[in-house]
Amino acid sequence: MVDVTEEEMDNPTFKRDTVLSDVHLHCPNKRHLMVRLNAVGQPVFLSYFKLIWNTEDSASEKHVREATTEREHQYRSGDELCDKDRNNLKKERELNSEGVEALLDDDGDLEVVRRPRSASDLEAEDLLRDRVYPVILMKAKEDAFEDEEQECTCSDVVKIEHTMATPLEDVGKQVWRAAFLLADYILFIRDTFRCCSVLELGGGTGITSIIMGTVAKRVYCTDVGDDLLAMCEQNVALNKHLMEPGRGEVKVKELDWLKDEFCTDPEAPYSWSDEEIADLHDHCTVIMAADVFYDDDLTDALFRTLYRITRNLRNSCTVYLALEKRLNFTLRHMDVTCEAYSHFRNTLRDLENLQDRKMKYTVELIKLDFCQFLIYERIEQL
Repeated sequence: MVDVTEEEMDNPTFKRDTVLSDVHLHCPNKRHLMVRLNAVGQPVFLSYFKLIWNTEDSASEKHVREATTEREHQYRSGDELCDKDRNNLKKERELNSEGVEALLDDDGDLEVVRRPRSASDLEAEDLLRDRVYPVILMKAKEDAFEDEEQECTCSDVVKIEHTMATPLEDVGKQVWRAAFLLADYILFIRDTFRCCSVLELGGGTGITSIIMGTVAKRVYCTDVGDDLLAMCEQNVALNKHLMEPGRGEVKVKELDWLKDEFCTDPEAPYSWSDEEIADLHDHCTVIMAADVFYDDDLTDALFRTLYRITRNLRNSCTVYLALEKRLNFTLRHMDVTCEAYSHFRNTLRDLENLQDRKMKYTVELIKLDFCQFLIYERIEQL
């Protein structure tokens, strides 16, 4: 848990009431541009996430070399790399250099190919760093991300505004690993979602809905709180370049799991119209949610909402749920447990065993052996 203060940007302040996502703490591109303060005074940052498209199944020499270069770029932050990534890159360089003949100049002397300065400095660094934290930039957008914009095309970069260290009630303003995992799966089977109408529960910053919007016909990205929904709407606008012409409509809407009805108040900025509710019920065939199972009461509320919506759908529906099991040591158990995940599994089992003449739910676990399109650590707890 990390809170970055304005007075001392280079040193993190640890507080018990703030939470920082691993996506931001160990972000492949650790340069974060602070763009503004939101309505509640929290710093808002802009991060670029590059999509890695692997068009060849075979790991050719060219692909290996390009992948190595890509990882060097993605994991480099100024002059800082974590030890694990540095060792992996070193091994890849050694493997890729096998069988390469020595280069000689005109006089027959060995010509030494020097590494770039930033990479050379890595080897001379003190390897005993015990702190990892983001470097925060407050420059103009075009200056802070000039390198990224030159090397990345518009079609393979997702731009996301987000906060970093937040209280537990504002964790939806951050990007979490399970959202990346679900985004990977969407891209892996993207043909499945073409022309679909999709509902996301607890969309947060909107990154999963944005990825879904690259293939689906329409996506309703829902959450609660005007400040969070405004950030999500801004992210949708930032990524219009990813949407195919005539498709990829992403609508940001309020959906409170603690209420039994859709918000239809015309004065509310993210309310539903009667036409949108009817469209959802008539055409929605996919529902998704990522990393929203961390509180037992909210988990219960989400499953109640899920049941209420699915039983009103005209068509059968597939629900994709992605989450990370977070292990904690508790004095009550005197052991490492994952109570939030256990409650989620029990509630999911209750839904599957539900005796309802109209509805039947079946549950299937998806193996994590599909391709990875975003750079993050796909840990076994996902």
